[in-house]
Amino acid sequence: MSPLATTTWNQPLYPTNSVALSALAAAAPLILVLVLMGGFRKSGLVASLSGLALAIGLAIGVWRMPCTMVLWGIGHGCVYALWPIMWIVFAGLWLYNLCVSTGKFALLSQWMAEHASGDPCVQALLVAFCFGALLESCAGFGAPVAVTACLLAGLGFEPRRAVIVALIANTAPVGFGGMGIPIVALRDATQLDLNKLSAMVGRQLPFLSLVIPCCLVWVVGGRSGLKRCWPAAMVCGGSYALVQFLVSNFWGPYAADILAASVSIAVLVAFLRVWKPGQQPAGSALAPAQPLPGSAPLSLKAATSAWLPWVLLTLVMVGWSVLKLFRKGELVIHIAALEHIFITLYQKPYAAIYYFRPLEVGTAVTVATGLAALFLRAGWQTSGQAAAESFRQVRLPTITVTLIVGLAYLYNYSGMAYTLGAAMSRLGPAFPIASSYLGWIACFLSGSDTASNLLFGNLQVAAAQQLHLSPVLLAATNSSGGVISKMISPQNIAVGVTTVGLVGQEGRILRATFWPSVLLAALLGLLSVAQAYWLSWMIPS
Repeated sequence: MSPLATTTWNQPLYPTNSVALSALAAAAPLILVLVLMGGFRKSGLVASLSGLALAIGLAIGVWRMPCTMVLWGIGHGCVYALWPIMWIVFAGLWLYNLCVSTGKFALLSQWMAEHASGDPCVQALLVAFCFGALLESCAGFGAPVAVTACLLAGLGFEPRRAVIVALIANTAPVGFGGMGIPIVALRDATQLDLNKLSAMVGRQLPFLSLVIPCCLVWVVGGRSGLKRCWPAAMVCGGSYALVQFLVSNFWGPYAADILAASVSIAVLVAFLRVWKPGQQPAGSALAPAQPLPGSAPLSLKAATSAWLPWVLLTLVMVGWSVLKLFRKGELVIHIAALEHIFITLYQKPYAAIYYFRPLEVGTAVTVATGLAALFLRAGWQTSGQAAAESFRQVRLPTITVTLIVGLAYLYNYSGMAYTLGAAMSRLGPAFPIASSYLGWIACFLSGSDTASNLLFGNLQVAAAQQLHLSPVLLAATNSSGGVISKMISPQNIAVGVTTVGLVGQEGRILRATFWPSVLLAALLGLLSVAQAYWLSWMIPS
């Protein structure tokens, strides 16, 4: 029997008997990680190890958590990091390396260059925002950052810029990512109506979906890039935001992202047939891939083979997810061999959604990789070499991600996370702003909006009831706030740098994405305040 089952310990809410001191102590590991990575430019490995060491000391010395529970809590997080998270990253890298070794990645790069007019800003929109959102809608858990950073680097982007663009783009689709799992988890954590939560998040994130493409264009091309490519950014973000709003409000969370991403890709490609960006400034350092001089455009057969692995990934993920949907508006496929899965899903939602779902994602990505190898006629030697290269790439980042997730689990189990959240809930009428940052903090630590909703979703409801605000609004704000910190999550950054050879430079990446994330979280908080006090008609009744 696990020591956890025989040890009794009550989490203290304010262990120092002071709200301010307890909150400061709880925030110390978070501050240390941010300062080491962002201020001193230390690697994610050094920052996460230091943060974990401080969290262990605080858990034992201040929160009086038994040592056995500390070890089991960290171990739980380490297992979760190794099994679902890094398995998904490995499978995604394996698919990418298989495409590289078979030459399909070069064809995809040429297709991108042909359809994005060779302009780096437009390529960032098509690859990082549109295609990345499609991957997020199906897979998530870091896979979109890993894949789109690789694609951008292959198109000629400087590796650091490729990771930054991929991280910033991986925000707007996260709220409904993985076939709506973050919203489903939020429903199960708060016991609020699923459709109301979906609608409320769908009345916040579309504003972010409009802003993010413009941010990407600014990061890639600066003011001249925004002036040159703002029509493409507005078409891309506007089409995505509109579909995201309509589906989340009138259908539900499950298909919001996959439909929005598919429509956005189609609309942007069609728009580029009738509109071309202006010329880049003379002496521009940006030189993404261009079609080779004198080379013929890709044939339909070549383009199909270039997209085939990624289409297979999308189809497998959608099919895999459909087997889990829906009863009472959620179609259930009654298969006797899977009946115990559905029982677990409805009787124990935390175990089924939070633990089983990521395992399915890794399995689905692995299946898609196997199908791609079969359709591309890649032999055992080619597939094996791609797998070996993927394993080599994930060795060091696996240690970093394991330490980070171990820190996140200890932060939760010890009660430090709840201490910080409870202290922030005392802000009174200004709490809707803090509500955004609570989700932001939780997702920063865990790297998952699903985990953020499970961690602080119920706290948001309790605070809303005390302040006589809408529980649906604050619960949704928690989810939307978590979305914004995906770009600074050490876990997400560690995954991104893995695929472009920048391991050890996580601090530089964090410095570039930190302030945009803080600003966007503040804007979301202000939107939440407006919706709470002046725009209450935006809250589902």
